[in-house]
Amino acid sequence: MDKIGALFATFIKFSLFVLLILGAIFVLSPLIIVFLTSFSAGDLNLSLLSSLTFANYLEAWERGKFLLAFFNSTIVALAVTGLQIFTSALAGYALARLQFRGRETLLLVFLATLVIPFQVLVIPIFLVLKWGHLINTYGAIILPTAANGFGIFLMRQYFASVPIALEEAASLDGANRLQIIWQIMLPLSRPALVTLFLFTFIGEWNDLFKPLVFANVPELKTVQLALADFQAQFTDNWPLLMAAVVIATIPVLLLFLIGQRQFIQGIGSTGIKN
Repeated sequence: MDKIGALFATFIKFSLFVLLILGAIFVLSPLIIVFLTSFSAGDLNLSLLSSLTFANYLEAWERGKFLLAFFNSTIVALAVTGLQIFTSALAGYALARLQFRGRETLLLVFLATLVIPFQVLVIPIFLVLKWGHLINTYGAIILPTAANGFGIFLMRQYFASVPIALEEAASLDGANRLQIIWQIMLPLSRPALVTLFLFTFIGEWNDLFKPLVFANVPELKTVQLALADFQAQFTDNWPLLMAAVVIATIPVLLLFLIGQRQFIQGIGSTGIKN
């Protein structure tokens, strides 16, 4: 009976493994098709695998002018990410540790901003940016998302999970608030910081709306704008279009693969303590 039970358990595990593999193939099949199509030398047909070429990537990179687009997207994504980490860390620490009237109400206000679509605020934001002479500048793409309710909530939850005894010990050693945040809280909050970095950077890299509305000039064209223009020009050339899609996707994919462990740990820690 023990052998039968062991064989049955092994069969169940093997069946689950096969189902997971099939599920992964099903989920990844669109990406595989895009990737293979991007290497196609001609029309899509059954001989696709026998006519793979890297020339599509070189042509897409040159004709899509992705070098400038990559530069602009990197500048914008890094700037917004840095500002969000700075504002979220300070606001999250204040909401987690400082005692002041209206703290819980303020947290609810930050959370309420998550349900307001950015498109609803586009007109007042546009008017403010126009008043500040920021339209068609980097500031127009960076400043509207320099702070985020999700980032504040994420850092608040993670700071709340850190034992307060660590701060009390540092305070007895003469550390002030800023030293405690910089030397103790931020190093301990690395998973949350990586999670916020990934969410923000990937979101800004894939953003089409802000550059399209606030800075729609050739000098500030981002990757998504370049990809949209490329799609309009090469609608019928699927191999070239798929090569451009892969070019625009590779940076965020690599970034996520590098930080996925810290990302999972950070997400799992956000609800530890209220």
